[in-house]
Formats: sequence, C-alpha cells, structure tokens
Amino acid sequence: MIKILIIEDDNAIRENTSELLELEGYSTLTASNGKIGLEKIKRHLPDLILCDLRMPEMDGFTVLKNLGQCTDMKRIPLIFFSAKSEKIDIKIGMDAGAEAYLVKPFEFEELLASIEKCLNNKKEV
Repeated sequence: MIKILIIEDDNAIRENTSELLELEGYSTLTASNGKIGLEKIKRHLPDLILCDLRMPEMDGFTVLKNLGQCTDMKRIPLIFFSAKSEKIDIKIGMDAGAEAYLVKPFEFEELLASIEKCLNNKKEV
C-alpha cells in the first residue's frame, strides 16, 4: 500500500486530507509541523509527502532541504500546498525541488491528480 505523509499545521486540513486519501486506498501518516514530519520521514520512509509551506517550528522549505541531504529520503516526491498563490511563490516552491504546488483551498480531485502524477514519475525513475 502506498504511504503518504501529510505535514500540515491546520488540524482540520490535515485530518480531512488524511481521511479522504485513506478512502482512496492510500495509507497515511500525519504531522503537525515540519520537525515532527522530518522524524516521521526518517522512521517510515513514505512514498510521497504532502507539505504545507508555512508552519511553526520548521517550514516546508526546510523539510525539503533536509530531504535532499539524505540518500534514502531525497527520492521521495514532495507536493507543497499553501495559501500563497502568487506566481513567484509557486515558482520558488517548484525551483526548491517540489514535484507540485497546490494553492489552498484546492479541490480534492486536483490533489489526487498531482499525487498520481508524482507517483508515476517516481516509478519511471
């Protein structure tokens, strides 16, 4: 079963996303900030990470930077999601190494399409 880690400080978004993904057949893990998320990444090596950009303790950019420093973790695709919707914000997120960038609020179908695309790209590598 494909394992997805959701790193999001908003409890409602985190739990709703987790429940919806589980209904789609994914296994999910959750973390309320980047620091906890990084610990879970190291422990569980998920197949994909969904990560908010702005969080307390450790932001999404720092999570992504840490992924790149470890051989086991740097191949894990990461999707950023954020309320920051300016083109420059999206460009910065993608240039940092994210596989996709979703603007909140997003449609669940949009999230599913991004997940499938990332997982398919991962299989091709």
